Amino acid sequence: MKTTKILGAVAALMLGGAGLAYADAIKLEGGKDTSMILLPKFLGILVFDQANEGAQEAHKELANPGKLDFVGPTPENSVAGQIEIMTTAATQKLGAVMLSNNAGDQIAPAAEAAQAAGTKVVTWDSPIPSAKGESVFVAQVDFGSIGVVMADMAHSILGGAGEMAVLSATPDAANQNAWIEAMKKTLAEDAKYKDIKLVDVVYGDDQSEVSYNRALALVDKYPNLGLIMAPTTVGIQAAAKAMQDEGLCDRVRVSGLGLPSEMVSYTMNGCAPEFALWDFRDLGYLSYYTAYGLATGQLKGEIGETFTAGRMGDYTIEADPGREGAKRILMGPFTVYNKDNVEAAAK
Repeated sequence: MKTTKILGAVAALMLGGAGLAYADAIKLEGGKDTSMILLPKFLGILVFDQANEGAQEAHKELANPGKLDFVGPTPENSVAGQIEIMTTAATQKLGAVMLSNNAGDQIAPAAEAAQAAGTKVVTWDSPIPSAKGESVFVAQVDFGSIGVVMADMAHSILGGAGEMAVLSATPDAANQNAWIEAMKKTLAEDAKYKDIKLVDVVYGDDQSEVSYNRALALVDKYPNLGLIMAPTTVGIQAAAKAMQDEGLCDRVRVSGLGLPSEMVSYTMNGCAPEFALWDFRDLGYLSYYTAYGLATGQLKGEIGETFTAGRMGDYTIEADPGREGAKRILMGPFTVYNKDNVEAAAK
């Protein structure tokens, strides 16, 4: 299995990632009563359901007498719905809201109000760009490294030269935007990628039908297009299906971030030769441990603070290198999937 360890061993030692031993790691005491909600970008996406499974596992493990609710808006009402739920949280005396942000900085005032009312706001998957109203961001992987991995997959699939386009989720998705910018930076600054041309970035709103149609529109608009890079599990599956349905897989291939169970057939038939992802169950689990620690006062949320997150080991709060003044916990790693390992991972 080809596994990419984020930042490498040396940087991990500097940053305090999982698996490192800290004599002063805080051991969270279970059984403290605090009610929390897990707020995804919207409901109906498998990876968010998996994050909820991880959070529910941690909730049970810590024997929290309070409630853990999994609530979210519809895809069509994602931005306004997230802001409404966050606004309501400020009046519900919740211990914490765990947010995968799809509203950019529009949600910051509601998050700040929640914090002022005593509710901790822990972001996961996608942060608040300005970090206003955010206690800490649980980052699945280092965002800069995702750009490098996407550039490397593009280089591999295109044979070092050709045209590619990006099919993203929504224009306000902070994580998607950061990954795309990191990929653009990698393509522009490393001579290895000098013959790869990024021709467009389009948005499928993380809806299958919209993403499907946007993928086909890219093919129509760019006759020399060789690759669609979709850093979203909805977009990559929709784009791969579109290429398969139209018999275009020999001409335009697909890559990005996807679930092995959803992408296995497209990888084996050559439509999506390589893609990557991390474990969303682990992300939900770690986010819950973080939020529980903050909500119960066992964690202060300070840089350098280390705690034990159950089965996942020790993690340290650090400065977020991508957002000035922000703090993060770096999870990692992720895996690059291809024909050699996708079938085993899909089971």
